[in-house]
Amino acid sequence: MNYHLFIKDNLASITPQELERAIASLPAWRREKALSFKFEQGRKECTYAYLLLCQALQEVYGITQQPSFTLGEHGKPSFLLGEVTQSNTPTLPIPAALHFNLSHCKPAIACVLADHPVGVDIERIGRYEESLARYVLNDQEFAIVQQSPDPHVAFIRYWTQKEAIVKLTGRGIDDDLKNLLLNYNNVLLHTEEHLTKGYVVTVAEYKQA
Repeated sequence: MNYHLFIKDNLASITPQELERAIASLPAWRREKALSFKFEQGRKECTYAYLLLCQALQEVYGITQQPSFTLGEHGKPSFLLGEVTQSNTPTLPIPAALHFNLSHCKPAIACVLADHPVGVDIERIGRYEESLARYVLNDQEFAIVQQSPDPHVAFIRYWTQKEAIVKLTGRGIDDDLKNLLLNYNNVLLHTEEHLTKGYVVTVAEYKQA
């Protein structure tokens, strides 16, 4: 395990005034994206996901540059190298081999940073729906969830693991979603259950040869 995971989970306590100041601190392209969301929740997630990435870069690598990034065919982000900050203050460059991934849900945002490909998914623990579980899980996984003392958590655990793999590979939703964990047995999964805060997060990375 060689990655850095950052989580911001106080979204509900952010005031409209704090959000307004945070949006104003964004580079123009990200500010425009944040303001394109109609509802406050979307603006929060967009704004603070970016700011969490900036925090991770500064704390881990000492990089104060406001990064730009591009999205792959299925939405996986990667850094645009050679970008400069809005000021003329010299900053450390973003390493070419640096990878990151972002995920957000209503209560929290996750950012993972590493020197190798990574994927992250964070999900709110919500109401368990058997029909969705049957669509996402194979027979063995479904049985485990059904027999769990808390199917809500057991299902979200599987969901984040599969989504983290999808985001690691950058391929989008796999046609064989039911057997995704079996098909990608070359992937390491690290799952954290934050039950009191109401979410589960999983980081996915490839096993080292």
